[in-house]
Amino acid sequence: MRIVLFADTHLGFDYPLRPRVDRRRLGPDFFDNYHRVLGYAARTRPDLVVHGGDFFFRAGVPRKIVDMTYEPLFDLVRTGIPVVLVPGNHERSRLPQSLWLANPNIHVFDRPRTFLIESSGHRMAVSGFPFARAVGDRFRALVAETDWAWYPAEIKLLCMRQAVDGSRVGPSDYTFRTGRDVVSKSDVPKAFTAVLARHIHRRQVLTNVGRSQPPVIYPGSTERTSFAERHEPKGFFEIELRQDDAGEWGVGRQEFHELPARPMVDLEIDSSVPFGDLRGYLANRAADLNEHTVVRLNCRGRLAPGVAAQLTAPFLRSVFPYSMNVQVSIDIYSQAPAAQEHAY
Repeated sequence: MRIVLFADTHLGFDYPLRPRVDRRRLGPDFFDNYHRVLGYAARTRPDLVVHGGDFFFRAGVPRKIVDMTYEPLFDLVRTGIPVVLVPGNHERSRLPQSLWLANPNIHVFDRPRTFLIESSGHRMAVSGFPFARAVGDRFRALVAETDWAWYPAEIKLLCMRQAVDGSRVGPSDYTFRTGRDVVSKSDVPKAFTAVLARHIHRRQVLTNVGRSQPPVIYPGSTERTSFAERHEPKGFFEIELRQDDAGEWGVGRQEFHELPARPMVDLEIDSSVPFGDLRGYLANRAADLNEHTVVRLNCRGRLAPGVAAQLTAPFLRSVFPYSMNVQVSIDIYSQAPAAQEHAY
């Protein structure tokens, strides 16, 4: 049994439908990787595809973005591949309604529930619930509300969009331990074959010594959403479930498929750069970068007079190649209170 697991596509981010300025946007990169995952599923025909939430970058996205997202998903499930969707925190725990979702192969966790899915001669009980705040004290009750234990199935999966203790994020390698918004691994019923989790943008697999608890699998996001993720590979998991000699199901091969991700680079400006040389300084450094780089301008100390105010969006567009995206750090922004449009 094979499962394709992906999450945090954040579709609609930096994708204006009526852009006021002609420039390279990040939004199409998010859609491109979304289509790559669906294309892989269409070619390899897994037994189940799971999207773990934050389909969209916020609640209330335009209808056109909703249609652009759901239509290729509808095309996939028409081939007979079942898809499970977990509403995330960016959607405020509820996916936008659409006729594109009106297919029996699309299963949405609009509330705690369990879906029984048959594939390759086996039955999977896929249980889950939409993103929940203060989940630490509610987790057991939410899992119980799915009625997972009543479903006759050889494989039982739990889908959720929550932080689990032991998961790690960010360049400082912050580790979730305890808290109102953290699920304890020990609270996960041992009868589940695996937990397909999201909410953490770094891919990782949490296991227990002696396999006393089911593994918790995070695929991470499909594209970098912030500079905190600039060193992280992005992609999706292909998970193979296998039976052991005793007939018990468990997680076997877990293959991470890396997707293209834009490189992110910090470019420093220090106090030695004078106002008149700023254009040449930035152009020379941009020439050494990958043409698709996302650049963040930072400063070292107090900049020379007028330098920060010069870093407007029109100026940056005139210096950096069209294929790059540039943003200005808050440290520079604070030195130029009169400047406008400090990122493009």
